[in-house]
Amino acid sequence: MKQLSFGLALVALSGTSAMAQDYPVTIENCGHTVTFDAAPESVVSIGQATTEALYLLGLGDKVAGTAVWFTDVLPEYAELNAGVERIADNTPSFEAVVNKRPGLVTSQYEWYVGPKGSVGTREQFHDLSVPTYIWPADCVGKDNSVGVDGTREELISTEVIYRGLIELSQIFGVAEAGEAAVADLKAREMAAIERAKALKIEDTSALFWFSSAKMDADPYVAGAKGAPGFIMSQLGIKNVVESSEEWPTVGWEFLAKANPTYIVLADLQRRKFPADAVEVKQEFLNNDPVASLMDAVKEDRVLVLNAHAMDATIRTISGLELLVDAMEKKALTQ
Repeated sequence: MKQLSFGLALVALSGTSAMAQDYPVTIENCGHTVTFDAAPESVVSIGQATTEALYLLGLGDKVAGTAVWFTDVLPEYAELNAGVERIADNTPSFEAVVNKRPGLVTSQYEWYVGPKGSVGTREQFHDLSVPTYIWPADCVGKDNSVGVDGTREELISTEVIYRGLIELSQIFGVAEAGEAAVADLKAREMAAIERAKALKIEDTSALFWFSSAKMDADPYVAGAKGAPGFIMSQLGIKNVVESSEEWPTVGWEFLAKANPTYIVLADLQRRKFPADAVEVKQEFLNNDPVASLMDAVKEDRVLVLNAHAMDATIRTISGLELLVDAMEKKALTQ
């Protein structure tokens, strides 16, 4: 555990009162111990997850810049977000981030700010007395040194999402906002799970398709232990992909043979790969000689989900609700 003190020092948050407002605030975060002597005056957020989490906590006025966007911001934050500088749609440079002179840098993924960070390492920021915070869903129970997008050592849960909200609220001295946000999301999560229990779901499976580097390449699909895996586990749905990698590539021949009940497509606004566009994914499913034979395609059981809900973010609850809605509609037609 690396201990840092710029006004930070890290101690495991478990066991700490979530409502504590006294400083210093000390947090264990992805192998680093960070201590804040006061709330940061500003923050640069790399990754949509931490950006929307900050907005949810009422901290939009602290956000000096953002980067890495997969989709449009949540509608309720559109006006707020329009007034925040977008440093880059995708990966920003280290210089572009530090030029904002942030009091904190948050990152959704370790591959942006981490041991081999594409933006920079945590040490690079800390050497400039800029503290960093990684969204805990990207490191708790996960090894980012294995697999393209990391490998889950255990099934993720929404608790790491709630942990991120609580920790950010403590760092900024708005613990009550963190508790309120978590309470609301937990209520929605439990309501969706109760609806699913009432359906007594059996013999139902699903496939989550995020994107493909090329249309003739194997698709990036959700592994068994990430956010989609958690969603399916709560609803009693089988993931046809059993890999522990976060987003493994799997061939269409295998996926067609697995023949999932539902196919869930990620809706992205970014255009890094051709299959980022949901319309391109839908066209492929309808016309590919292998994929078009899947029952989910032939029987119109293809769902569209905001891509950001396929990661462990505040939108994961929306993904849970979407699948429950689909299950209920299916039950009504049987």
